[in-house]
Amino acid sequence: MAHTDLREFLKRLEKAGELKRITAPVDPTLEISEITQRVVRAGGPALLFENPTRGDMPLAINVFGTERRMAMALGVDSLDEIGQRIASMLKPELPQGFSGFREALGKLTQLKNVPPKRVKTAPSQEVVYKGDEVDLNKLPGLQVWPGDGGIYHNLGLTHTKHPETGARNLGLYRLQQHSRNTLGMHWQIHKDSTAHHAVAERLGQRLPVAIAFGCDPAVSYSATAPLPGDIDEYLFAGFLRGERVEMVDCLTVPLQVPAHAQVVLEGYLEPGERAPEGPFGDHTGFYTPVEDFPVLHVEVMTTQRKPIYQSIVTSQPPQEDGPLGKATNRIFLPLIKFMIPDIVDFDLPDAGVFHNCCIVSIDKRFPKHAMKVMNAVWGAGLLSLSKLIVVVDSDCDVHDYQEVAFRAFGNVDYAHDILLTHGPVDHLDHASYQQFWGGKLGVDATRKLPSEGYHRGWPEEMRMSPEVVAAVDARWREFGL
Repeated sequence: MAHTDLREFLKRLEKAGELKRITAPVDPTLEISEITQRVVRAGGPALLFENPTRGDMPLAINVFGTERRMAMALGVDSLDEIGQRIASMLKPELPQGFSGFREALGKLTQLKNVPPKRVKTAPSQEVVYKGDEVDLNKLPGLQVWPGDGGIYHNLGLTHTKHPETGARNLGLYRLQQHSRNTLGMHWQIHKDSTAHHAVAERLGQRLPVAIAFGCDPAVSYSATAPLPGDIDEYLFAGFLRGERVEMVDCLTVPLQVPAHAQVVLEGYLEPGERAPEGPFGDHTGFYTPVEDFPVLHVEVMTTQRKPIYQSIVTSQPPQEDGPLGKATNRIFLPLIKFMIPDIVDFDLPDAGVFHNCCIVSIDKRFPKHAMKVMNAVWGAGLLSLSKLIVVVDSDCDVHDYQEVAFRAFGNVDYAHDILLTHGPVDHLDHASYQQFWGGKLGVDATRKLPSEGYHRGWPEEMRMSPEVVAAVDARWREFGL
């Protein structure tokens, strides 16, 4: 099911008992984040703060805060459904017989819904503020933590394009409000928008930027998806929705934005201009330090007539971004397996905040197979930022962290089964002794082979006989347990 916009999705959540309206006045400075964190950790509903004490519009938050709501956002019963659709698209077999041709045509039908659709008028441009009318204080931006450098806008979808090729990028970056019409652009060195800005500066040109708030949930998710640089996020959003995303030309910059966004900011970056950004309490659970980042000058703000602002809290897990990360786990598993066929399953634990730990299972076939896979993962897109990779056998459920820990703690001889190396780390990583790169560890928790130098005979793991399990299952009620 495709959702036209954020408002439609919130109505669906409310009908399903997944949304709570809060009518009492609440301060976007610290109070909203404290309320939200308590609700997130209790597995509670999405929240709509109808009367924030700063800003001119309601604020929606915790919209993606459970796996159920994440699946609802993408119109599926299970996130694995999308991964299965991607897997079917990757199958190279030629169609055989009528049923095979019908299946092939079904794949083509999915593709025809992918390209975004340009429209001339849009709800996102019903109200227009220009020049001195632009005031970012109309938005109920959050100060999440006491030590934050000010007000932040944490769910703005940032649009740029390559100054030479025209390739579009959609990304999600934190935005610090410097003044009524300027924002700090915290985009990291590994991001495509950073590359666009570098080219614009080399050419001595301004870089046009547009930021959309409150988009339909498939578009918002696509902004977080770790897509290759040559894959348009709006193509992917169309694939997720099963319908084309409607886009409208911006009023003052040569970019397009979602026609059904709630709020859009249009502006530019001056070449060479930087301003201090931070500190900010990020998903690492620590404040990131003050650094210089580009400054967005907002010249136009457009909104729907009765807009809803959307934000998110960042902090030590669990938080709303956990289900977003879980969606990425499940949706992109087929692509990861396509790039690295050795992989059976993988998981990025919430506690690892998406890049500190990667758990991988394999069907081990040859000596040091696990270390081959470690190196492949470190060479696969943004998985290159993983600091710890734990490789287990395929009979280990990578999503059962107790089982993984049992294997990793017990199946490892640390003189033989670890791979220590260096490589890129996340921009926000505070543990690395140098910014942007640091040490990485691979742990081989698989069964050991004689060809790897293990000659003791790997012991048999204890398993109850299937007959006894079945017999006890059949009599379980007799025991009154």
